[in-house]
Amino acid sequence: MASRAPNIVLIMADQLAPQFTGAYGHPLVKTPHMDALAARGARFDAAYCNAPLCAPSRFSFMAGQLVTRIAAYDNASEFPASVPTFAHYLKMMGYRTCLSGKMHFVGPDQMHGFDERVTTDIYPSDYAWTPDWELPDERIDKWYHNMKSVREAGVAATTFQIDYDEEVGFFAKRKIFDYARERTEPFCLVASFIHPHDPYVARKDWWDLYDPADIDMPAFDLARDEQDRFSQRVMDGIEASTVAVTDDEVRNARHAYYANTSYFDSKVGELVKTLQEAEMLDDTVVIVTADHGDMLGERGLWYKMNFFEHSARVPMIMAGPGIENTTVPNACSLVDILPTMLDFAATSGAARPELGQPIDGRSLLTLASGGTDDADEAIGEYCAEMTSHPVFMIRRGKFKYIHCDIDPPQLFNLETDPQEKVNLTGDAGYAATVEAFAAEVRRRWDSEQIRHNVIATQKQRRAVHAAMEQGLLTSWDYNPPRDAAQEYVRNHMDWTVAAAKTRFPPLTE
Repeated sequence: MASRAPNIVLIMADQLAPQFTGAYGHPLVKTPHMDALAARGARFDAAYCNAPLCAPSRFSFMAGQLVTRIAAYDNASEFPASVPTFAHYLKMMGYRTCLSGKMHFVGPDQMHGFDERVTTDIYPSDYAWTPDWELPDERIDKWYHNMKSVREAGVAATTFQIDYDEEVGFFAKRKIFDYARERTEPFCLVASFIHPHDPYVARKDWWDLYDPADIDMPAFDLARDEQDRFSQRVMDGIEASTVAVTDDEVRNARHAYYANTSYFDSKVGELVKTLQEAEMLDDTVVIVTADHGDMLGERGLWYKMNFFEHSARVPMIMAGPGIENTTVPNACSLVDILPTMLDFAATSGAARPELGQPIDGRSLLTLASGGTDDADEAIGEYCAEMTSHPVFMIRRGKFKYIHCDIDPPQLFNLETDPQEKVNLTGDAGYAATVEAFAAEVRRRWDSEQIRHNVIATQKQRRAVHAAMEQGLLTSWDYNPPRDAAQEYVRNHMDWTVAAAKTRFPPLTE
């Protein structure tokens, strides 16, 4: 039995497609710190989000449950306080828990099991971003994606996203040193950054890492009339159908995205360096992942909101005690992180808490430890804007199947067709495979009931939000507590004691 469970530091990017990282083989994009983690740890090569949109993906990741199980449908769905998360379970296993950065919690509970939260969030925590499935073609201009992010891509000294990520990184590093100085029980720190999420605007020092002439253009482009029906709706929703972008604008957007990916990677490096300086790296499992990817012009699509590879796949790299240097081909997903964390925590012999709800994930510890596992599956659900019916994905082995009641189904063989150019549902040779997946969709999901539930919650939330906009403001946005009277050196303190207490490593007598 180990004497102490490992610390866990999970570093999350926003909208980072693994295909656009050096760690996953992109020949241009510089991600030296992710590369270094992969070189000593486990790289999962078929990891998926469970919903290709920020809040649903994150709620599913924290709960270890699919979005339809917890009604985490869209970016304005409330994450119920009654849903247990990995933070709750780790606390019960003796961990200190802290969140620095974005988790897009919606609702009055802004903690969801974390002991501490050291930053505010970057997006609103109320119901303002509720879509309307009864008016699915109506754009909500205030918050829907559009093509401005592509047309206005470029360089700036700072943006609200840069401001935010600098704060997230600073407080995460300071918290690591706090844990080191306090010599606490094991901790789980989640540091969640907003980059490389659009707007595609980068600081010049990161932009200058790349020569504009070297930026690769989308490998596979489709016009609107060549798209499947769901992709056509996404194109309409983000205005890609009506707002043309030039090759230079596409190149600039990809250039800035690559620059911001390198910027995010630098934050990974800063946190790993801080763990080294705090003398805790050897005792810490570091996990790097993202909430979803970014199409970045592939297939003529941008951002996310679909189950194609660049949108639905995420990086997942783990390094630390007990993890072997390996690459994992098995399909897996973000819901698998909760049971994996509990396995890490149990290495000390700590008793596992009883699960408050069934989880949909499976532990990846065996795979991360260099072992084998027959499980090779990821499940996805999309119930947000730019559709009127739920969309489901099953990735199993080499196949990916996508279903929506109002669209023709799609089947791709990712082994022979990694760019998903050929929908095999019309191929007689795959008829049995198509029917087997279709039957599984019918068994797994009651699509009409899910649609009914989504519309019902949308009406509830719109009514509550309309009331919240009237009269006195009641904000759910998280305001990190801070008591300046207890910080640094104050009159009720002995400054020599404060100096000794905060110095790390401490002086030895």
